[in-house]
Amino acid sequence: MKKYLILGLGNIGAEYKNTRHNIGFLVLDALAEASNISFSPARYGDKAELSLKGRKLILIKPSTYMNLSGKALRYWMQEEKIPLENILIIVDDVAIDFGALRMKTKGSDGGHNGLKHINQTLGRQDYSRIRFGIGGDYPKGGQVDFVLGEWSEEEMKTLPERIKTCAEMVKSFVLAGPALTMNTFNKK
Repeated sequence: MKKYLILGLGNIGAEYKNTRHNIGFLVLDALAEASNISFSPARYGDKAELSLKGRKLILIKPSTYMNLSGKALRYWMQEEKIPLENILIIVDDVAIDFGALRMKTKGSDGGHNGLKHINQTLGRQDYSRIRFGIGGDYPKGGQVDFVLGEWSEEEMKTLPERIKTCAEMVKSFVLAGPALTMNTFNKK
């Protein structure tokens, strides 16, 4: 059975639960809920396993905090023997409008501390990631407060639908591959 590692980035703890930085956790929670599976505590994070048309998805919500996300990724890649091309990272991005979704198969960290640590840990940048736009509507010097802030009422109106679309992108990545997923979803 072909295995995939899906890492949704976020921070553990109740104070971070509904923050923009935790979109990776929210997407994996939605995937698990839709499939009637649940997460259990595991090494370096919470883990759930999802079967999808003969493929096995290992869903990980790292407990390492954002800045050490690479530790969880490296451990689960080795533990489950999953090749780089079967890895997908879900991450928030302030450089993209709220709700916009972009899959890429390589690229810089874009100033994101989670991706920065993953790049350092892997020693490369050619892995798939979905960048979930959270917008950049914050005053100069206010980025940390913004990404660690909770969603606005306005954002909450469309957030569930965008999370659902992102979960569909994860399934498409596994079933159809990154190229088709990018063609289908990046222009929406």
